[in-house]
Parts: sequence; structure tokens; C-alpha cells
Amino acid sequence: MATTTNLSFAPPSYSRFAATKSQIRNPLFTSPLPLPSSFFLVRNEASLSSSITPVQAFTEEAVDTSDLASSSSKLVLVVGGTGGVGQLVVASLLKRNIRSRLLLRDLDKATKLFGKQDEYSLQVVKGDTRNAEDLDPSMFEGVTHVICTTGTTAFPSKRWNEENTPEKVDWEGVKNLISALPSSVKRVVLVSSVGVTKSNELPWSIMNLFGVLKYKKMGEDFLRDSGLPFTIIRPGRLTDGPYTSYDLNTLLKATAGERRAVVIGQGDNLVGEVSRLVVAEACIQALDIEFTQGKAYEINSVKVPQTVSLKFEQSGNGDGPGSDPQQWRELFKAAESK
Repeated sequence: MATTTNLSFAPPSYSRFAATKSQIRNPLFTSPLPLPSSFFLVRNEASLSSSITPVQAFTEEAVDTSDLASSSSKLVLVVGGTGGVGQLVVASLLKRNIRSRLLLRDLDKATKLFGKQDEYSLQVVKGDTRNAEDLDPSMFEGVTHVICTTGTTAFPSKRWNEENTPEKVDWEGVKNLISALPSSVKRVVLVSSVGVTKSNELPWSIMNLFGVLKYKKMGEDFLRDSGLPFTIIRPGRLTDGPYTSYDLNTLLKATAGERRAVVIGQGDNLVGEVSRLVVAEACIQALDIEFTQGKAYEINSVKVPQTVSLKFEQSGNGDGPGSDPQQWRELFKAAESK
């Protein structure tokens, strides 16, 4: 049976999360005013340092409760939740009051990053996707959605220790996870990479010297053939972070730096970089955008020219898509129309 850890150290429970009004907080990003559909920005907020506690970070302000029903009915399994993108996904889900379950190799990392959370908000199970025998069916009971952000380095490094290679993580790990998921899952969001369909072309052939793009593409194809509803997010080179030495409050204060304009495409034609915060937000948004099902999207974020940035800030529209579902729908839809 799977080992389950509730960060509140309370007895385990998988009952439906029922949030009260006092428990509802701001999402990771906010956007009070709509932006033109052709240009989206991500807010550049506070610095990474902060003196307030994780508890204070969760109880600052109330937010719109219109999405409470759909949020409280979700149970999102996050795989790779202590990695660069995954930890930002978890932090944002917590602040949205969306229940999460983390599948981790090291349970202590969750406590260090996310603190003590109540059992309804955050559950942690110990398991290793590289080992199919670790993935007990009980790990997936009640799970409605899945976000998989696992990965390793493209070139040999210390992260390859203990069989943490692209073949083991991006291929075997993804294959084992997808094979173990119940057919009742409503959406699987898999973080892959740009260039997976062009691994024999420059510059991607250099990145693929040790097979990382080949194995990510194999993981994508296995998900496509699984019959599960899916969305694939292919980020460019990741920037901003990882924030693996920080706590939850710091994660919630992380910024996208100067790379604030979000670009989404299809056809594996994007080349560039993307903020980890943007990738995390794209994963969460894709869970509920119905037309993204069965599709892959590339995502970048770019620097905004100063004149453009000032124009949007002066007009009050400098916050970007934030966590606004409508603006993210327009971003994904615009990619399909190109």
C-alpha cells in the first residue's frame, strides 16, 4: 500500500474539501482589468524575500468565490511537485484552495517547502514513477486531474545520480505513471519541451545528444495513445528559479522578472525561454480549458520593450493574463488560429 503523509500530521482523510469564506485567498497572479487579446503580460510583483510567515501568506485577502464549486471538487495529483515548475504549481493550487496530492520520492521535502497544511488541502504520498511497483492504486483514489512536471538535466550532471537519467525519468517514469492512472481522470497535463519533434535538427540535435528530447517525445506519444484526456505543455528554456531552497511564502512572492509577455504556439516552432511561473500557470489553466484537450502547445515568455511596458502600466493593464481564465483561453485559442 502507498505511504500517505498529511502535512498537518492529522489522520489521513480523502473526503471532499469544503472551504469556508474565510479560507478563500488570492490566486498566485491577479489581473483586475482585461488586456487586449494580442498582448499578455505577467505581473512583476515583490522580490523573493519576505518577513511574513506562510500562514500569513494564505490569509491576506478574500477573492471571488464564483469558481469555488469547481475548485473544491478537484483533487489534483502533482508529480514532480518539489521541482522548479512543480513547486510553483503546488503553491498556486494551495492559494486557490484546490486540493492537491503530491507524489514524491522524499516526503521531507514537501514539509520544508510547503509547511504544515491541513489534510484536505495537501496530501503527500511516497512513490517513484521510475519504479512501476511503487505506484499503488490507492495513490490515485479520488484524483480528478494530474499535472506531471518531472524532469532531469539534458546533459550528464549530479542530478543523474541514482538512475535519474532522461530515459528513466522522461520515458519510463512517464510511461509508468500513465499506465497506473485510472480511466476516470478528467485531464492529464504533461510538461515536455520545445524541440521534441525536431531532435535531429540544429540546435535541438545538440540538446538531444543524450536523448532527452527523444525520451520526452516517447513519453508524449505514450500519453497520446493511452486514451486519457491530456494536454501537453512544451516550454522553452526555463528561467526564474528554481526556488528549491525557499519556503511556500517565498514561492508565492516569486516573480517572472523581465520576461512578462506570454507567447503560446503550436507546431513546435517556438525557440526561446520561458519563466517557470508562466509554465506553472499554463498547466493549471489547461486543466479547465476544454479545447486544449488532446493537443500540445509550446510556450515562451519574452521581455517587454520599455515603451510598451510603460504604456500598459499607465493604462492599468500591466498585470498580464495572471490567473484570469478568459485571458488564458484567448492565449490558447490564438495559438490555434496561427
